[in-house]
Amino acid sequence: MLNISDNSIDHLVNVKETTSYKTILKVNPALVFARWLMILFLVAVGMMFLPWTQNIKANGKVNALLPEQRPQTLQAAIPGRIEKWFVREGQLVKKGDTIVYLSEIKDEYFDPDLIKRTQMQVKSKEAAVASYASKAIALDKQIAALNTSLKLKREQARNKVKQSLLKVQSDSLDLLAANTDLEVAQKQYDRQKKMFEQGLTPLTSFERLEVKLRDSKSKKIVSENKLLTSKNEYINALIEINSIENDYADKISKAQSERFSTLAGQYDAEANVTKMTSDYTKYSVRSGFYYITAPQDCYITKVNFTGIGENVKVGDEILTIMPANYQLAVELYIEPFDLPLVKIGEKTRFMFDGWPALVFSGWPNLSYGTFAGEVVAIDNVANENGKYRVLISEVENEVKWPTALRPGSGANGILLLNNVPLWYELWRKLNGFPPEYYKNDISGKPNTKDKKKDSK
Repeated sequence: MLNISDNSIDHLVNVKETTSYKTILKVNPALVFARWLMILFLVAVGMMFLPWTQNIKANGKVNALLPEQRPQTLQAAIPGRIEKWFVREGQLVKKGDTIVYLSEIKDEYFDPDLIKRTQMQVKSKEAAVASYASKAIALDKQIAALNTSLKLKREQARNKVKQSLLKVQSDSLDLLAANTDLEVAQKQYDRQKKMFEQGLTPLTSFERLEVKLRDSKSKKIVSENKLLTSKNEYINALIEINSIENDYADKISKAQSERFSTLAGQYDAEANVTKMTSDYTKYSVRSGFYYITAPQDCYITKVNFTGIGENVKVGDEILTIMPANYQLAVELYIEPFDLPLVKIGEKTRFMFDGWPALVFSGWPNLSYGTFAGEVVAIDNVANENGKYRVLISEVENEVKWPTALRPGSGANGILLLNNVPLWYELWRKLNGFPPEYYKNDISGKPNTKDKKKDSK
């Protein structure tokens, strides 16, 4: 049958009459091949009309969705020396737990009772402020009393001026009466003298009139003296008013000056109180920085300073922590060419490093081992690599992302765009056109409803 023997049996058996020969050797291979080509062509043509989901592929990494849930470093708020560690790497700590204790290295803060002494200074200055305030109140009362006394003294002096003026007027009338008496006495004396010289009047009468004239002159002199004294008293009363005004003005000015000095001392003491209170607050707050505590429930991931006795400066990154509670997200980096095609709410499929997957990018529903996501943020500025960051979160009511995922893991994403026929996608790829910006139906006609929605 293999025709390797010289002893043929063809003359004994008619091979062409057998069933096997009729089934195999009589079939035309070219016809079978043509039939298969036709079937494959029809299948390929039919597949050209299958729906294809346009997509953008990008690489990225797993991160936390919220900024406070991402890995962070704890810095030293003050310079100090590491005295004691309370944690180890990989340990879970609760919010407020002490991580490390720092001691002071600046000489102005070496005093262990610095806060207490500063508080005592504040209290002393506050007492000084109270004393100044009390003195200012006493001076206000003194000034008010001086003003009242000045008012009374001024009224008393004015009354005295009035009395002096009335006395001057009274003494003037007395002088006027004395002058009248003197004139009458002088006339009588002159008449009696003439009559005495003529011998008509006795000597006793003449002497009596002479005595009366002298008395009148004496009364006039006394009246003039009293009038001058009254005028001097009136002038003295006027002078006394000015003297009282000047005296009390000096006393009030002195009291006001002392009050202003007291207020200046009070304000200076209040400024010192404010400064010392600020220092006290700063010292109190600074003492709280000696203990670095956990800002939230977290894991200690990396310690940058080891051992005891190392000095740290302000802003030194002492260790790195990872929040214990976080919501995962993925950062994908896309080319600027694809940026206009991505919108908030765009659907995405992921392949995470370490999780096997079978992916059909154009038929995401047929893929296995991929996870769904949704675009929640798009950066407006390119990073140092010239790409734009797209932040994607987990989608509810979909397959949950693996619980073993950790920030920093790699992720390969597929941003799902529009559904188009397969033939259109092949034609687009061959021509190097970008995916459709507007959503189209399978017939390739623009969907006006979606365009209106995008415009809104």
